[in-house]
Amino acid sequence: QVQLVESGGGSVQAGGSLRLSCAASGITYIKSYCMAWFRQTPGAEREGIAAIGAYGSTTFADSVKGRFTISTDSANKTLYLQMNSLKSEDTATYYCAARIGASCTLSAGTFFFWGQGTEVTVSS
Repeated sequence: QVQLVESGGGSVQAGGSLRLSCAASGITYIKSYCMAWFRQTPGAEREGIAAIGAYGSTTFADSVKGRFTISTDSANKTLYLQMNSLKSEDTATYYCAARIGASCTLSAGTFFFWGQGTEVTVSS
Protein backbone atom coordinates (compact mmCIF):
# COMPACT_ATOMS: atom_id res chain seq x y z
CA GLN A 1 0.00 0.00 0.00
CA VAL A 2 1.08 3.57 -0.62
CA GLN A 3 2.52 5.46 2.34
CA LEU A 4 3.65 9.09 2.33
CA VAL A 5 5.84 10.65 5.03
CA GLU A 6 6.56 14.38 5.11
CA SER A 7 9.62 16.00 6.67
CA GLY A 8 11.47 19.31 6.62
CA GLY A 9 9.01 21.54 8.40
CA GLY A 10 10.11 24.02 11.03
CA SER A 11 10.14 27.64 12.11
CA VAL A 12 11.71 30.35 9.94
CA GLN A 13 11.68 34.12 9.66
CA ALA A 14 9.79 35.89 6.89
CA GLY A 15 11.86 35.98 3.71
CA GLY A 16 13.57 32.71 4.51
CA SER A 17 13.40 29.32 2.81
CA LEU A 18 12.50 25.73 3.61
CA ARG A 19 12.48 22.53 1.59
CA LEU A 20 9.82 19.98 2.43
CA SER A 21 10.25 16.33 1.49
CA CYS A 22 7.70 13.56 1.05
CA ALA A 23 9.08 10.03 0.96
CA ALA A 24 6.82 7.58 -0.85
CA SER A 25 6.72 3.84 -0.28
CA GLY A 26 4.58 1.24 -1.99
CA ILE A 27 5.18 3.04 -5.29
CA THR A 28 7.17 1.48 -8.12
CA TYR A 29 7.52 4.60 -10.27
CA ILE A 30 6.64 7.94 -8.77
CA LYS A 31 6.00 9.55 -12.14
CA SER A 32 3.00 7.26 -12.64
CA TYR A 33 1.24 9.40 -10.04
CA CYS A 34 -0.04 12.89 -9.72
CA MET A 35 1.76 14.28 -6.67
CA ALA A 36 0.73 17.41 -4.83
CA TRP A 37 1.16 19.57 -1.76
CA PHE A 38 -1.69 20.96 0.33
CA ARG A 39 -1.75 23.09 3.45
CA GLN A 40 -4.25 23.71 6.21
CA THR A 41 -4.69 25.99 9.21
CA PRO A 42 -7.06 25.25 12.12
CA GLY A 43 -10.69 25.73 11.17
CA ALA A 44 -9.92 26.29 7.48
CA GLU A 45 -10.36 24.14 4.39
CA ARG A 46 -7.37 22.27 3.05
CA GLU A 47 -5.79 24.37 0.29
CA GLY A 48 -4.04 22.92 -2.75
CA ILE A 49 -0.81 24.81 -3.40
CA ALA A 50 1.22 22.81 -5.95
CA ALA A 51 0.96 19.69 -8.11
CA ILE A 52 3.17 17.85 -10.58
CA GLY A 53 2.16 15.28 -13.20
CA ALA A 54 3.87 12.50 -15.14
CA TYR A 55 5.16 14.79 -17.87
CA GLY A 56 6.58 17.31 -15.44
CA SER A 57 3.75 19.76 -15.86
CA THR A 58 3.14 21.81 -12.73
CA THR A 59 0.27 23.76 -11.25
CA PHE A 60 0.54 26.35 -8.48
CA ALA A 61 -1.93 28.27 -6.43
CA ASP A 62 -1.82 32.01 -7.06
CA SER A 63 -0.69 32.59 -3.49
CA VAL A 64 2.63 30.77 -4.04
CA LYS A 65 3.42 31.35 -7.73
CA GLY A 66 6.96 32.56 -8.24
CA ARG A 67 7.99 31.56 -4.72
CA PHE A 68 7.48 27.77 -4.49
CA THR A 69 8.82 24.97 -6.70
CA ILE A 70 7.58 21.38 -6.81
CA SER A 71 9.71 18.48 -8.05
CA THR A 72 10.20 14.71 -7.79
CA ASP A 73 13.24 12.44 -7.51
CA SER A 74 12.45 9.16 -9.27
CA ALA A 75 15.43 7.23 -7.88
CA ASN A 76 14.59 8.08 -4.28
CA LYS A 77 10.80 8.13 -4.75
CA THR A 78 10.59 11.51 -3.09
CA LEU A 79 8.45 14.59 -3.67
CA TYR A 80 9.86 18.01 -2.78
CA LEU A 81 8.48 21.47 -2.17
CA GLN A 82 11.07 24.25 -2.24
CA MET A 83 9.61 27.27 -0.47
CA ASN A 84 11.35 30.62 -0.91
CA SER A 85 10.49 34.16 0.18
CA LEU A 86 8.28 32.80 2.91
CA LYS A 87 5.54 34.99 4.35
CA SER A 88 3.67 34.84 7.62
CA GLU A 89 0.55 33.73 5.75
CA ASP A 90 2.42 30.58 4.66
CA THR A 91 2.20 29.31 8.24
CA ALA A 92 0.24 26.05 8.14
CA THR A 93 0.45 22.29 8.34
CA TYR A 94 1.66 20.99 4.98
CA TYR A 95 0.54 17.66 3.54
CA CYS A 96 1.71 15.70 0.54
CA ALA A 97 -0.80 13.72 -1.47
CA ALA A 98 -0.88 11.30 -4.40
CA ARG A 99 -3.27 9.69 -6.81
CA ILE A 100 -2.83 7.34 -9.76
CA GLY A 101 -2.71 9.07 -13.11
CA ALA A 102 -0.95 12.03 -14.65
CA SER A 103 -3.87 14.43 -14.72
CA CYS A 104 -3.50 16.77 -11.76
CA THR A 105 -5.74 19.27 -10.08
CA LEU A 106 -5.54 21.11 -6.77
CA SER A 107 -8.81 19.61 -5.52
CA ALA A 108 -8.24 17.66 -2.29
CA GLY A 109 -11.17 15.35 -2.98
CA THR A 110 -9.42 13.78 -5.99
CA PHE A 111 -6.45 12.43 -4.02
CA PHE A 112 -6.44 8.94 -2.50
CA PHE A 113 -3.22 8.91 -0.47
CA TRP A 114 -2.08 11.42 2.15
CA GLY A 115 0.85 11.98 4.47
CA GLN A 116 0.51 12.88 8.14
CA GLY A 117 1.60 16.49 7.70
CA THR A 118 4.56 18.64 8.71
CA GLU A 119 4.22 22.01 10.40
CA VAL A 120 5.65 25.24 8.99
CA THR A 121 5.73 28.44 11.03
CA VAL A 122 6.86 31.74 9.51
CA SER A 123 7.48 34.64 11.88
CA SER A 124 7.79 38.30 10.94
